[in-house]
Amino acid sequence: MQQIPENLTQIKESNISQINKKPLSEVSRTLKPKWYRCYIEPKQLRALSKRSDLHGLFQAGGHLALWAITGTAAYILFTQQLWVGFFVALFLHGTVGVFFGAAEHELCHGNSFKTKWLNEFFLRVFCLLSWKHFQLYKMSHSYHHRFTLHIEADREVVLPYQPTLRFLYLLQLFTLNITGGFMSRGIIPTFSKCIEIASNKFDNPMTHWGKELFAEHPEERKKAVNWARFVLAFHIFVITGSIIIGEPILAVLISGHIFFGNALHYFVGTPMHIGLQSNVNDFRKCTRTITLDPLSSFLYWRMNWHIEHHMYAAVPCYNLKKLHQVVADDMPKTRSLAESWKEIRGIWKKQLEDPNYAYDTPLPPPREKGSTDPLAASMGDIVPKSVA
Repeated sequence: MQQIPENLTQIKESNISQINKKPLSEVSRTLKPKWYRCYIEPKQLRALSKRSDLHGLFQAGGHLALWAITGTAAYILFTQQLWVGFFVALFLHGTVGVFFGAAEHELCHGNSFKTKWLNEFFLRVFCLLSWKHFQLYKMSHSYHHRFTLHIEADREVVLPYQPTLRFLYLLQLFTLNITGGFMSRGIIPTFSKCIEIASNKFDNPMTHWGKELFAEHPEERKKAVNWARFVLAFHIFVITGSIIIGEPILAVLISGHIFFGNALHYFVGTPMHIGLQSNVNDFRKCTRTITLDPLSSFLYWRMNWHIEHHMYAAVPCYNLKKLHQVVADDMPKTRSLAESWKEIRGIWKKQLEDPNYAYDTPLPPPREKGSTDPLAASMGDIVPKSVA
């Protein structure tokens, strides 16, 4: 894919400069998108929004079990010096582990478990193992849901993004990711971000959004700093302990797993918003739903049903496919993973000629009404209590 042109870079920089003019508290008071939501009977919505400890344990426990199995296989193959098998297992281990970010996302919404402490427990486990900062993410993602792709307030996703297929980046995605990039985890940016937050600094480009988010919420900022310090201490302990006992491979499998095998996460996660319209009040225009094979969908915590998730964010991930079936007649054509990337490539080519171009997703004929049920606007428990 071609290098991002200067004029497209300027469009994105211009968008960022625009959104930085107003504080978030002011934007929240004045910007009130009237989102269209496909109609669903209130009784059905309440049924689909019910949380289940059993389903939550299957999703969270199953994901951790796959991680443990691939890690154990990699360890055994390493000790047996079966190098081909080891590198295959390490790739699979990283592939499973990098999707811990999807676990963080769903658990931050608080939808996975009926029992809240289970949700909080697994949230911390997944984030600890994957160097994730859930306090920062909760703050950021709450704005992403309230103002999806409205550039004044959604600074988690600012388009246009370049869906790169450059050789050197793809090489990192299929091997060891050092420099990072969109929808991938690199060694340098992951360490740098953790150290920045642990040092209570948010001036780095990777954490400046956090500076804005926490400007009026110092207590939440303190929580984020303390968690980053705990994450850093945990991984220093793992790395140091592994070296001391003569098993450095354990540090690779526990602290370094997210830096291997980022390819599937990149290809699955990239299509969710790229190339679509900003500043519209219809999730069907700014978000993309795709179909995936069962394993990829499981690892992604069913977030391939992404329009449905944005439209009804209180619905647990394990009920999103059922939700899709209920509202399918009022939804755009669902793309496969291959079709979505073909669409993205086509959008990118048009943006090379017209940097302001965004894909206008075809929709079914307008319905007489959308959903106005109060539960429809719920985002789960993602907004911290001190902020809500």
